[in-house]
Order: sequence, then structure tokens, then C-alpha cells
Amino acid sequence: MTYKLLVYIVILSMKTNDSEGVSGRFMKNRFSSLALSAVVTLSALALPAVSAAAAQKHAAPIGAKFKVGLVTDTGGLNDHSFNHLAYVGVLDAHKKFGVKYSVVQSHQSSDYVPNLTTFAQEGYNMVIAVGYLMDSAVQQVSKEYPKTKFLIIDDAITNRKNVMSAIFDTQQCGYLVGVMAGLMNLQKHIPQINGKNVVGVIGGQDIPPVESYMAGFEAGVKKVDPKATVLQAFANSFTDPGTGQQMALSQISQGADIIFPVAGGTGTGVINAAKQKNIFAIGVDANQNYLAPSTVMTSALKGVDVATEIAISDALHHHFKSGVVHFNLANKGVGIAPPIKAVPKSVLKKVDSFIPLLVKGKINPPALLSSH
Repeated sequence: MTYKLLVYIVILSMKTNDSEGVSGRFMKNRFSSLALSAVVTLSALALPAVSAAAAQKHAAPIGAKFKVGLVTDTGGLNDHSFNHLAYVGVLDAHKKFGVKYSVVQSHQSSDYVPNLTTFAQEGYNMVIAVGYLMDSAVQQVSKEYPKTKFLIIDDAITNRKNVMSAIFDTQQCGYLVGVMAGLMNLQKHIPQINGKNVVGVIGGQDIPPVESYMAGFEAGVKKVDPKATVLQAFANSFTDPGTGQQMALSQISQGADIIFPVAGGTGTGVINAAKQKNIFAIGVDANQNYLAPSTVMTSALKGVDVATEIAISDALHHHFKSGVVHFNLANKGVGIAPPIKAVPKSVLKKVDSFIPLLVKGKINPPALLSSH
């Protein structure tokens, strides 16, 4: 009725010819007024649906008031590895849910506590700590700010109700790229393979998230090539490409024709050395083929971006789970990147045959190096 009355008022107030009386004009437009009234009545019935659609179109995203703070470790966003992937996960959550975000890069370990604290003090809903080395910092800050949700990558914190720990079974993807390396090392017709049956692996620091990759890699190589030599070294840094390059050159001089760096930014130096000496490298965490397309034959993938987006989504939708959450081959939390054309299809087929065995638990690669 409101909409009918409004239309009649508009009609009666319209400017008309002065030679006609109001009564005459009304009779003249009687039928058109009735028709217009009917149209408006029908429009009024449809209006709620239209308004709802318009409101939905212009409504603020679900995460518009949800703030995420990302704290990198000393490797920084340009590590081409797990810090970068955590940032990708935050961007994905921003695009999908509209969450607001800020990033701070740590330049030294003493930055961890103040960087985490700043976000918590400013009322951020979730604070993300990238890396095992932030364990003590997250333990401290999460206790001081119990209402703030925290995500830590590559470390298990189980005594805080406001901390989710993303743990990746990288011994599985390490095993798969190890199988590929072992099989490739037997392909004597490939120019980059020197026939010395030696491969190498270089870690950034001797910590569990690095060691699990390395242990899986060694086990994979030995599974298909028991006589192979697997050289091991630690650069003691995730931010020193120069040291990575020198260590790689040392392993190459010892006969290595495939090297797997598990070393963040340090690993870029390893890949450069492999490219320089025309051997193969294997990327880590992200698909690093773009760093040297003919050199990086595959990459062991860690879904830090996936875990980060899941954690943000869970917190945003009130499904946050504290404690350890495992990411593995079964839930696509780890994997391997598509190999380059130099890898024969027969090798790839053999590598693929190990995936269901790992998923079903028929093969359980070690997470610790045999030398430890």
C-alpha cells in the first residue's frame, strides 16, 4: 500500500497544463495511473530480492575487519622459498575473504619477539610466524597475548590454546625427488650425468624441518641406487647464496651431478653453481624451475601457502584448531613439481609408482639423517 500511495502522490504533484482542472487531468490519466500503480505494486513484491542482491554485491567482504600479520624469518620475502610461500598464502586469503594484512621482515633473530608483539599489541586477529627458529619467540608472545591467534610454520607448539603448528612431512617429497635423482643418475646417455654415481644435498641449518627433507632424499636415492654416494653439507645460513655456491662447487668437484639444496636463499647460490657447471639441481619448498629452467629438473614442494590460507580461513570462520596439524602427500600438503623434459618418461613413471606406497604408509621415509 505504501508504494501505491507514493505513486498517486507523485502523479498528483506532476506539472500539468494550466487550462485543465485537477479533476479533469486526473480523469484523463485514470487508466495510466491505475496501470502505473499495478506496475509499482508488482515491483514492490520483487524489491526485497533485488535489494538483497544489491546489498550482497556492495556488502563488505567477510574478512574486512579481520587483520593478519605476517612475520618472516631472516630469509625475508625474497627467499624464493617458505617465507615467500607464506606471503602467497596471505595474499590468497586476502583475495578470497577480503582480510587485511601487513608484513614485517625480520633481519636478525632478535627481531622476532618485537615483530610478533607489535602485531599482537595492535589487535591483529592472527599473527603468522614463518619458521622453526621462531619457536621461543612464539612461546613467549602467545602467552602474553592469549586472545590473539598464532600460526607457526615448521614447529610443533602444543602447550598453547591459541597456537596452530603447521608441520610438513617433507621426508615424503624428499624421498620422491631422491628416487628421481637416483634414477636419473643411472641415465648415462644424458649429457649432465657424468657416470660417477654421486649426488649431493646441502642444508641451510641442521634443524628438523631441513633434516627431514635431507633424510627423505637420501633414503629415496638409496632405494633405487644402493651404490650411490650422497654427499651432505650444511651452510649454517638461509641467506648466503655465496656460501651455497661454494659448497655446491665443492660437491661438484667430488663428482656430484645432481644437488638438492634445502637452504632457502642460500640455495639460489647452489642452483647458480649447478647452472654454471651444467649439472642438475632440485628446487625446494616452491617450484624453483624459473630460477634456471634447464637446470632445476624438479622441486620438492611444501604447501606453506596452503597451510597459511587454511589457518586464516579457520580462524576467520571460528574453526581455529590449536596444536599440530600435519600436511603430507595424502592431503596434498607436500608434493613434487612437474619435471623438465630431460627427465625420461620411464623415470617419471617409476617415481609416480612410489606415491601410493607413501600415502598408504607402506613406505615410511626417515625424518632423521642416518649420520645423526
